[in-house]
Amino acid sequence: MIEGVVVRELAVIPDERGRVMHMLRVTDAEFERFGEVYFSTVHPGVVKGWHLHTKMTLHYAVVSGMVKLVLYDGRPDSPTGGRIQELFIGEDNYVLVKVPPGVWNGFEGLGVKEAILANCASHAHDPNEIVRRDPRTETIPYRWKDKTR
Repeated sequence: MIEGVVVRELAVIPDERGRVMHMLRVTDAEFERFGEVYFSTVHPGVVKGWHLHTKMTLHYAVVSGMVKLVLYDGRPDSPTGGRIQELFIGEDNYVLVKVPPGVWNGFEGLGVKEAILANCASHAHDPNEIVRRDPRTETIPYRWKDKTR
């Protein structure tokens, strides 16, 4: 586990009409503040990564499909600096993943359909506080197996 990363099971409430899938409430321990909500999709076998935010806390939940979410703690003063954490999240493991600022993250679409990842971010998007790296970078000690874009 990486310092500051939280993984929590989420409620799914099905009935004859469909289902309600909880994600994040203002009363949850993981909630800090509201910046924006957005959705990102990824095709099977495609990697989106790497990136980190310098201010923004991410709150991910995959509402359709499955992804492999990989986190790398590159923070110089972190007690878990240098650690990698792999999580398989989505329909088969519906969880909230809180990713603190300074933790690199990327994800790969799994299965046979496009996955939809929701993010309830603590700040509105600001291109000046995001850092990106190519999925094949040598600076992060992780090798993606499949296609990258």
